Amino acid sequence: MGQFIKQTFASLIGSLTGLFLFCAIGTSSLVFLFFSTTSQQQEPTVQEKSILTFDLSTEIADSQPPANIAQAISGGNTNTMTLRQVLNALDKAAEDEHIVGIFLDGRKGVGSSGYANLAEVRNALDRFQAKGKKVIAYDVNWSEREYYLSSIADEVIINPMGVMEINGLSSQQIFFQGALEKYGIGVQVIRVGSYKSAVEPYTRKNLSSENRQQTQALLTDLWSKFLSTVGESRQLSAQDLQKIADEKGFVRPQYALKAGLVDRVAYFDKAIASLKELTGQKAGEENESVRQIALNTYASNTITEDSSLEKVDRKIAVVYAEGSIVGGKGNIQEIGSDRFAKEFRQLREDDSVKAVVLRVNSPGGSATASEVILREILLTRKHKPVIVSMGNIAASGGYWISAGADRIFAEENTITGSIGVFGLLTNIQEIGENHGVTWDVVKTGRFADIGSTVRPKTAEELAIYQKSVTNTYNLFLNKVAQYRNLPRKKVDEIAQGRIWSGKEAYKIGLVDQIGGLEAAIAYAAETAKLGKNWQLEEYPQQRSFEAEILDRLMKIEALEQTASVDPLTVELLKFKSNLTIFQSLNDPQGVYARLPFSLDID
Repeated sequence: MGQFIKQTFASLIGSLTGLFLFCAIGTSSLVFLFFSTTSQQQEPTVQEKSILTFDLSTEIADSQPPANIAQAISGGNTNTMTLRQVLNALDKAAEDEHIVGIFLDGRKGVGSSGYANLAEVRNALDRFQAKGKKVIAYDVNWSEREYYLSSIADEVIINPMGVMEINGLSSQQIFFQGALEKYGIGVQVIRVGSYKSAVEPYTRKNLSSENRQQTQALLTDLWSKFLSTVGESRQLSAQDLQKIADEKGFVRPQYALKAGLVDRVAYFDKAIASLKELTGQKAGEENESVRQIALNTYASNTITEDSSLEKVDRKIAVVYAEGSIVGGKGNIQEIGSDRFAKEFRQLREDDSVKAVVLRVNSPGGSATASEVILREILLTRKHKPVIVSMGNIAASGGYWISAGADRIFAEENTITGSIGVFGLLTNIQEIGENHGVTWDVVKTGRFADIGSTVRPKTAEELAIYQKSVTNTYNLFLNKVAQYRNLPRKKVDEIAQGRIWSGKEAYKIGLVDQIGGLEAAIAYAAETAKLGKNWQLEEYPQQRSFEAEILDRLMKIEALEQTASVDPLTVELLKFKSNLTIFQSLNDPQGVYARLPFSLDID
């Protein structure tokens, strides 16, 4: 027995020792890999007469998303840069004597960056060209999103086997009413605002006339901006481009050349030859690669230099509000009211922070959570300027939290407005009864089970919810009227849940100035009278050391893959995306200020 205990004890000690060694070796390996990848990516060497390569499949987000191990393992796109990283890198390259040009490379496909972000990148490319440097763009199949950015190039090249998409913008929405009826899921809606169409996917089988009208007006504004911007760069009239869109849709290379949409029809090696001409290399040396540095590599060095500055007592804080607005802390890709309220309290109490720029990229969400955040913004305004920069979308709750700022900036193709409120009440009574499941209740008050999801709401209960929604809508109107200095009657007219482009929002007083994030930051510095002696800090601040290790490991360039998704899978993913929005509906009163559930523009 004693021998058995000794052997068992020895085996236990051996197992524990082995486990300890395994963990130690594994941890040290991770740390080694982290520092090795870090050391490899720090201070990239920029050779003389180099080309800055911009992969057009790069996702340009407002803030850096978290490392996603599942995405990396599945081969998903991890090529994401923040807007400020891109802008900083392009502006630095414009002044960098080692950089002679930029190559816009569309071979890996197009990202899903919004037109407002692309407009800011386009302006940065314009500043680059103003320094006498060249921009060359190449792709096989040009999408409109890519072409909107790349049409500014000095030379636009299309592959002889390629095609160019010039067919206008569309927004296709999905509707679930038929499926909900089929499976016995009941939906009851209370809303204020004839244009508040966020509930339509669950109550209709097609667009309402009001929703169709506002979507058409929005797309028309965005498309007009596309036509004028591209037309100016390519010296084509808006009428000429519209004619191509209506008569052709998809343009073959030779026609694109004849119409002035591109400058050359050539294979990739010819594009490389043009780049070598800029770098001074001999075009005939095919085995010699062009001197280049990737934008994300160049940007990492730029940001490292910026973040290594000595701590100063004059700062502008840029706070990124991206995602749906929810109560509580929310996850890392949501705007949690408690988390953002705490952020603003800390910035308000930090004497070194002289101004705050709130970058909003949100379709809205919980009305209660929006009000919590707005309150903290108003309190912060008493101590220092708060400037809002609207990104691709800042609507409904996204506009609610923006309304109280000292000044609101938006791009012409920003989606905003949607000042309206709704409640969505679902129940599973019919689906239960269809499968022999029933419910009964005992209560001490008439409305004790008003929150039940196993039966429809009564007329009296719906009246209670309607009163709550109406009160919230009136609160929304009053706040917009007060903080935007607009007559309440006018606000009611432009509200009703209607969405507007940034261009129209400026005309009707919902936005103060057309401009991007950099313009908002410059205005904040001017308002706070900081001159040029100040430093920028971004919030939420950098992720944990563990997250950074994971992020580094997931971005090892040797593991680069290009994902290809078939059209059916794309539609299924859109379907999934619409359903997962339910997870963000956590308002305690069930009242929401949110944009239509899916406003995908192609």
